[in-house]
Amino acid sequence: MHLTVVGNPENRRVTLFTDAVRAAGLPTPTVLAWADLLTGAAGPPGPDATVRIDSPGENPRVDRLLRRAATPARHGELLGLADTYAGLVDGVGRVADGGADLLNDPAEVAVLCDKRRCHARLAAAGVPVPPALGPIDGYDQLRAAMDQARWRRVFVKPAHGSSAAGVIALTVGPHRIQAVTPIEVAPDGLFNSLRVRRYDDEATVAALVDRLAPEGLHVERWLPKVGLGDRVVDLRVVVVAGRPTHVVVRAARGPLTNLHLGNARGDLAELRAAAGPTAWAAAMQTCEQVAGCFPGSLQVGVDLMFLVGWRRHAVAEVNAFGDLLPGVRTDGRDTYAEQVHALTTGRWSRWRTAAGRPEAAGTGSASEREVAGCGV
Repeated sequence: MHLTVVGNPENRRVTLFTDAVRAAGLPTPTVLAWADLLTGAAGPPGPDATVRIDSPGENPRVDRLLRRAATPARHGELLGLADTYAGLVDGVGRVADGGADLLNDPAEVAVLCDKRRCHARLAAAGVPVPPALGPIDGYDQLRAAMDQARWRRVFVKPAHGSSAAGVIALTVGPHRIQAVTPIEVAPDGLFNSLRVRRYDDEATVAALVDRLAPEGLHVERWLPKVGLGDRVVDLRVVVVAGRPTHVVVRAARGPLTNLHLGNARGDLAELRAAAGPTAWAAAMQTCEQVAGCFPGSLQVGVDLMFLVGWRRHAVAEVNAFGDLLPGVRTDGRDTYAEQVHALTTGRWSRWRTAAGRPEAAGTGSASEREVAGCGV
């Protein structure tokens, strides 16, 4: 087996996967740079290749190419999210044009990187997800929809964002409003920062939503997560070939748990003990169900939250490139070694065949499977 990686050669994701491939005794993977693919300097891998598509992020030139822009975005600038998504969809399509065996199905990447489409697919398959509002084109419509639903707390998410970029945890009440977000407001743009901010001026919050809305928004009811100690917690679960293998507890003092925002890794053993074996097994079964919605993806990263009381849980997001968990090992393997192991043992091939059966998609009403009545 000879593997090809489509990625940014300098990125640690590519390095870690390459290390895992070498450690398994396989030939060093060929790296096809995103920049070369997008400019046409290199063509897609041919039908004899087995290809992993990795994240195009963290490279200013690639970002500019995806957006088809003449100039790069400034550091952290929330710019052209919908254009970036369109460029990504076009890029993974180009990879597929070569006829290679892909470890990330392009159509599934397109769904995973659109929070609205991903939420709809999960709900239709019976996966517990937070209830969501319909299309939102600005702050006034958001407030009207919240009033109609009788929700006072929501998460406002850019449809094509990642790593909490542009996310707003919004609380509204009769006499106050508060938005918790990593967005820094500047006169000439919005910037994603590593410092979480709180805005309590309605004009500022309205301007944030209105400036993000043209990129596409996904709005979900804010469900109450469980706490451990003085922090709220949720999980990133990496599912490889249909099996949950690596888990990180994300612990925060606020509603945004992403680790890069200065939050801490929690104690997994403590969380499992608090949840109990029945609730834990049910949550992992849900992660398997999520993976079954994407049978053409070797791995997915599932963001799962236990709700207050531990008896229920919900899936907040699913990530196409959510397997970067440095230092987390299961059976001596990190997430990348686990994927190589699934390839070399045939587990990926067996699971992909089984997961692709039509009956795995699930039936019934999507609205019936949303986690209703769980908000505050």
